[in-house]
Amino acid sequence: MIHYSLVCAEGHEFDSWFRDSAAFDAQDASGLINCPICQSAKVAKAVMAPHVARGDAAEPAKSAADIRPARRDSLPLDERHAQLRDMIRELRERVLEASEDVGDNLPKEARRIQDGDAPERAIRGRASLEEAKALLEEGIEIFPIPELTEGN
Repeated sequence: MIHYSLVCAEGHEFDSWFRDSAAFDAQDASGLINCPICQSAKVAKAVMAPHVARGDAAEPAKSAADIRPARRDSLPLDERHAQLRDMIRELRERVLEASEDVGDNLPKEARRIQDGDAPERAIRGRASLEEAKALLEEGIEIFPIPELTEGN
């Protein structure tokens, strides 16, 4: 997993995790990354300072969020993360309540719905990265539902 600090065209800063840099590039190219504040899909990676864990008691390296100039309209990073986690948790619950779990049959069932061979409905399930890319290339709209662990 890789963590990116992002900024939208309106200047809103937010963070997100991706499987790897290729996953970010694919989601960005497909317009799947949206600013949680204004919903803009025009996002870019913000300048980030690397964080290197040290084994001694020295002061830890600062992240980009720690060294960025503070904006009056922004919350401290831990509060923003808590708000984002709450928003993701609520979104996830709503999606789970409003959709049918088709498990590993997601690509097949999505194509059946697209082709009119199955009733149109909200579905969710699992697909590999290759399957998800193929669905997007076929014009079938999908989006990942973030997994949340306890404590997140």
